[in-house]
Amino acid sequence: MRVRLCAPSTPFTRDDAARVAALAVDYPGVTLDFHPQCFAVQGHFAGADAERLSALLDCANDPACDAVWFARGGYGAVRIAEAALAGLAPAARDKLYLGYSDAGTLLGAFYRAGVGRPIHAPMPADIRRVGGDAAVRRVLGWLTGDRSGEEGAIGPAPVAAFNLMTLAMLVGTPLMPDLAGHVVMIEEVAEYLYAIDRLLFHVTAALAPMGIAGIRLGRVSDVPENDRPFGMEIDAMVRDWCDRRGIAFLGGADIGHDAANKIVPFGLAERAQGQ
Repeated sequence: MRVRLCAPSTPFTRDDAARVAALAVDYPGVTLDFHPQCFAVQGHFAGADAERLSALLDCANDPACDAVWFARGGYGAVRIAEAALAGLAPAARDKLYLGYSDAGTLLGAFYRAGVGRPIHAPMPADIRRVGGDAAVRRVLGWLTGDRSGEEGAIGPAPVAAFNLMTLAMLVGTPLMPDLAGHVVMIEEVAEYLYAIDRLLFHVTAALAPMGIAGIRLGRVSDVPENDRPFGMEIDAMVRDWCDRRGIAFLGGADIGHDAANKIVPFGLAERAQGQ
């Protein structure tokens, strides 16, 4: 399997790429190809919009490539997502696309458009986390057929997984996928509790009319302290908004901005087995 890596949002480093490549040696069925754009820097971004777009299309439209793995999240993918959809060639429809966090913008957009197979999964940038080697190996193993790294709660219903802020930003845009009948898994990082409550108001208002199968809550980490306690824990907050909207709350999900983040292939589980 040939995997090409690009950075639609923020830059990666050559040192970290070398660490990921060293792990990949243990998976002879996988070849990693880091696009030079991964290491470009223009302010916050991994190069200008045009450079990031060109690299994404170069990887996605490469007929010799089996999967596109987004190197890092951050902010930036939404600035090129619509142009990327317009520039995709037929070869882009036969690939896996892997990432999470801000990369969820592209996963959602591609899922809506029926492009390839979006996969919520750890990214090479997770190599920087404590225990990050395991996160990277989880993906390398999955690419070679090891399904032990998948979220254990995946059942017969189609699934999708998003960072809550990323999903909220997709709502009401041409990139938002139809999640009717799906179990939607959400996670968040570095947001105040009141901001998470606000996001839940917005997201559940959009998901309820779609007729989703329910919501699972992943980990919410690094929550800043406000000047006064919010007065409600995350679990209770999600249950409350699910009750208000008539959405089933289905319990936890083993996803989050950490090294334990599990893999969630979008859509039906049976389809993932065939990849």
